[in-house]
Parts: sequence; C-alpha cells; structure tokens
Amino acid sequence: MKKTSIKGVGLYLPSRIVTTEEIAKRLNVDPARITRASGIDSRHIVTNETSSYMGAEALKEALEDAELQLQDLDCIINASGVPQQAIPSTASLIQKQMNGSDTGIPCFDINSTCLSFVTAFDVANMAILTGKYKRIAIVSTEIASAGINEKVIESAVLFGDGASAVIMAAIEGEQVGVLGSHMETYSDGSSFTEIKGGGTLIPPRAYNEHPLEDFLFHMDGRAVFKMTLKKMDGFLTKLLNNAGIAKQDLQMVIPHQASGSSMEIVRKKLGFSVDQFMNIIRNHGNMIAASIPAALYYAIRENRIKRGDKVMLIGTSAGLSIGGLIFEY
Repeated sequence: MKKTSIKGVGLYLPSRIVTTEEIAKRLNVDPARITRASGIDSRHIVTNETSSYMGAEALKEALEDAELQLQDLDCIINASGVPQQAIPSTASLIQKQMNGSDTGIPCFDINSTCLSFVTAFDVANMAILTGKYKRIAIVSTEIASAGINEKVIESAVLFGDGASAVIMAAIEGEQVGVLGSHMETYSDGSSFTEIKGGGTLIPPRAYNEHPLEDFLFHMDGRAVFKMTLKKMDGFLTKLLNNAGIAKQDLQMVIPHQASGSSMEIVRKKLGFSVDQFMNIIRNHGNMIAASIPAALYYAIRENRIKRGDKVMLIGTSAGLSIGGLIFEY
C-alpha cells in the first residue's frame, strides 16, 4: 500500500542573533519580565537575506539529506505566512534561487499563516496518495522581523527569522505515513491577528493615507489564547479520532512555537509530558510557519523521534484557525 514518508529535512538560520536583553534595552523594559512571559532568550534575524534565499538554503540541505537532486522533485510548495512579494509565488523564487529555472518543476504557495506547513503537509500527502506527484518539497521561510511593530512589546519580542524544508516521498509497503488531520476555523477571531494593509482592502498605493500601524503586525494575544483554550480539548479529540489512535499512543508532539508561556499552559492542559513536547522557542522565537518544521528538524536530528514513532503537529493561526496532523515517522 502506498504511503507518504519524510525523506529529508533542512534548516537555515540567519547568522545574526538578537538577544531579548538587546530588545528590552531598546524598548526600555525589564528583560527578565519579557523572558518570563515569552520564554525567549534570543532569536535569529536577517541581515540581507531574502525569503527565497533562506528557503533555497534549507531546501539544499533537505535534498542532500534525502540523497536527491533538485530535478528529482515533482513539486515545490512554499508554505509560509509572509511572502517575499505579492507576486509571483515565493516557491517560484525559491526555484530560481536553486538555479532550477529550466526544470519546469511546478511551484505554488500555501498560506494559512502559522499553520501553513501543516496545511501543506496535508495537501502534499493527498497529492502523493493520489499519484499526482511522487516527491514534493515543502519549504517554510519567514522574515517575521519585517512586519514587527516595535511599539507593541507583546509582539516585538516574540518573533524570529529562518527557514525549514522537508522532502516528502511516496513509498510502498512500510507502515509509515499520515494517520489523520483536522482543521477548524472560527472567523470571529479574524481580527485577533492581522496585518490590514498591503492587500486590496488598504492597497500599497494608499500607504500615505493610512497610519503605519495598518501595515504592521497586530495581535490580541489574550483573545487568541482564550479562544484557543476554549476550543482545544474538542479539537484534539476530533484529531485523535481521525487518526484512529489515543493520546497515549503519541511519542512526540510538535506544537507551533507561539510563546513559551502559552505552550506550557497548553502542554499541561492537554496532559503531555515535557519530554513529549518539542520546544525550541528559547533560542529561535516564533518563526511563524517555519516554527513547526524547524522543531521537527531538531526532533529528527537530535533523535527525539525514530522511525515508527507517532508524531502530532499542532497549532493555531490567524483566522482564527486550529490545525493538526498526526503521522507515523
């Protein structure tokens, strides 16, 4: 029976590291208070890297890990919350960065903000199972720092930049693959996390007619967290039922790295141990859609998961959406 397997993973982090102490000093606030709330000591921030450059670097490592060449791919999906530019797709720009302009490999973007990688994983799995493609690269590359409003401490300290890539491939006869997925959207929370400007509502040409804040990231973290906690128990039950397993069958949970405090509350509420819950936020911050695949990268590289383990990816995103996917690695 055909299944989908992760064949390779890759990661790119900018060399520039910005500490919470540096940000606190700039904002004239107590660094210890920020660290306690965010769980972040440092994060990587771009200097002159573009999203497509970072994505291509992560993809190069993933291809090497999978022992494949670019031309072996049937599709490149960019799964990111922040595009490099409005058009064309960031995936096509990643292909160009890879010197693959003449390969003809189809490229497209999937954007469900922080859940983009989980959504793309689900879509790629269906494409492989139907026989549409055999090998798919999913790349999440985020320059979160570009849209930060430094006047708002709550979000100014949270975000980091970076990229991660995963190669998914069809295999036969092995007991691995996606067991189940589930996503719910509650659009009453659509205003909780947003950037109003830059689209058709407030187009770029109207930049001088609107306050700068309309073009920067806005989040009501308290409202997001309140809605998430209210919905999470029922969501997890549906996700586990879709996968046909019980919570105790999971070896690893890889959550969106939203903030240290929120992840700890969710971990305790859902009843997972510290060892079961992959947490990389302290030295990376919230890398939007790149957070989950980056945490997956470390889980694999550090042998925290092994072949045959059942792994759950889970998180929230603007919308407000809750999404998750369970697979056997």
